[in-house]
Amino acid sequence: MKNLRTWKDPAILLASIGISSIGDFIYLVAINIIVYQLTGSAAAVAGLWIIAPLTNIVTKFWTGSFIDYRSKRRVMGATYILRAAFICFIPIAPNMAVIYGILVILSIGKAFFNPASMTYVAILVPREKRKRFNAMRSFVDSGAFIIGPAIGGSLILITSVEATLWMNALFFVLAAILLLFLPDKENIDKETIPTLTASQVIRDFTVVQKFMMQNKYVSFVYLGFIMIMIFTFAMDAQEVVFTQQVIGLSEFEYSLLISITGIGSVTGAILLSIFSNKLSLRYMIVIGLIMMTMGYVIYAFSWSFTSIAVGFIILGFFNAPLNAGITTFYQNNVPVDVMGRVTSIFQLTQSAVQVVFILAIGVTADLISLRITIVALALFMLLSTVIFAISVLRENKKLFYHEDDPGGQKKEVATHW
Repeated sequence: MKNLRTWKDPAILLASIGISSIGDFIYLVAINIIVYQLTGSAAAVAGLWIIAPLTNIVTKFWTGSFIDYRSKRRVMGATYILRAAFICFIPIAPNMAVIYGILVILSIGKAFFNPASMTYVAILVPREKRKRFNAMRSFVDSGAFIIGPAIGGSLILITSVEATLWMNALFFVLAAILLLFLPDKENIDKETIPTLTASQVIRDFTVVQKFMMQNKYVSFVYLGFIMIMIFTFAMDAQEVVFTQQVIGLSEFEYSLLISITGIGSVTGAILLSIFSNKLSLRYMIVIGLIMMTMGYVIYAFSWSFTSIAVGFIILGFFNAPLNAGITTFYQNNVPVDVMGRVTSIFQLTQSAVQVVFILAIGVTADLISLRITIVALALFMLLSTVIFAISVLRENKKLFYHEDDPGGQKKEVATHW
């Protein structure tokens, strides 16, 4: 009973994040349809892929500097309300320029939410519970991946795209309300909050640089992971074209593939939630990354619905341990007082490379062929993953973290991960 009580706050946080994730997927379905209805242009829909990373490049310079000095719970709540309000404006937007402007604001909200939520989880959830919490979060996100589009599609059929977006806003309002039942756990002195200036942002860059120099192995593992994930973003951006034009699948078969991936992901997340405490973070990351890469390799060489389905099931299943492992590793090894800034700078790097990579792959696919491009990406990803896995497994490093001793002093504790 006592153990259940200790999970009350993490469970509320999981519910809040899960409801907002469902809202994200409903919004994704609706916005793709409304943009295509207004423009009839596949390029306009493809532009939705670029808005978020471009916005990240502009905002991530300073979001961490803002977040680290303020209540993470309140930042999360504010982004929920911001997203709810601006999603309501989309159906009454007079033209595409205004819609794209709204999408930029929504992306800015997400740019604040991700570092804030990452840090708040580390603050709220004790270290010994984080692995299981992140395993359950993988299950929640996987469930949202299936439930969200299904709810969105059903609402659009029953009502309209506009009504669906208005109802979609309620998910974010509910997620914000749930946060009110959670503690702040941060003693923020408003008098000591520095003014957000260019010089302050530069000083914070120095703080991040110092952390990376002092924690080279932690930085290598996380940066190595996000650089490898760039390959998946590039392949995902061409997924619809590849499956329908190269493999020859119908829209129904493609939709079925997405559902199959979601089922694989949910299955992996359920098993991970049960057995997470028996697995080390190192093997969760390494095995998850290798197997997910194998899923993409099978996808790249596929010739039929069945072969792609096998690849998608594999990558979906192993996505859960990979994400739970790397998230827990990161939260365990980055101090919460700098986590917002470190997360923002890492995500800035990821977004900048992602934009260049996606555009370069699009051009390459036109010049050569999409099949060759996807195969080359999958093989380069496999090579990078093998090198990364060998490096991680070879270095069985002790990682250090600080915890309070009975006298209230900080003590350094070593742990194998």
